[in-house]
Amino acid sequence: MTPKHCFLGFLFSFLLTGVAEIRPAHKSLKPQRVHFQSRNFHNILHWQPGGACTSNSSIYFVQYKMYGERQWKNKENCWGIQEFFCDLTNETSDIWEPYYGRVRTTLAGMHSGWTMTQRFTPWWETKIDPPIMNITQVNGSLVVILHAPKLPYRDGKGKAVSMENYYELVYRLFIINNSLEKEQKVYEGARRVVEIEALTPHRSYCVVAEIYQPMLDRRSQRSEERCVEIP
Repeated sequence: MTPKHCFLGFLFSFLLTGVAEIRPAHKSLKPQRVHFQSRNFHNILHWQPGGACTSNSSIYFVQYKMYGERQWKNKENCWGIQEFFCDLTNETSDIWEPYYGRVRTTLAGMHSGWTMTQRFTPWWETKIDPPIMNITQVNGSLVVILHAPKLPYRDGKGKAVSMENYYELVYRLFIINNSLEKEQKVYEGARRVVEIEALTPHRSYCVVAEIYQPMLDRRSQRSEERCVEIP
């Protein structure tokens, strides 16, 4: 559907409602499913276009605020955009505080009302990625170094901030003996350097890891398998 036909269809539908007064908002234009998606504290606002139509001529405007604030703030980089998402990572960097976002649409000079998110608290709602693994063979053993996911924040000295600053992280490490097709958990704890010993020579092993957050009783997805042949 072309933008012209989309607008004409919307206008015809609007006139059929029999609404006499002139209103800046119309329900069929309002953005739908406005919500935050957060991974490793990268906090992205997402939405879907209203039911009137999906048109390349639709323009979106984003605002945000912290819970308790009266005034909404414009997100300058998402003011008059055509995308269906907006990065609010920097605007929601106090991860223990709750926030709201909202979006409105403009189409051919007609404005929708605002559609607001539910309350969003990054510390509670962000999902963390599995750990990054570095594996080295040492005398028939495997030394696994685990790294927590990287965050978008830096401290006052410009150094990257660790996920461990915000959560208690428990690393779980599993090894798979490919010959036996058997999986075994070989480590669970806070250490990030783990040695896996007593491996059978001339066998292939795969290692996979995940992170568990005890306070939230939540675990990450598993990492991709890393496979090694023991000489």
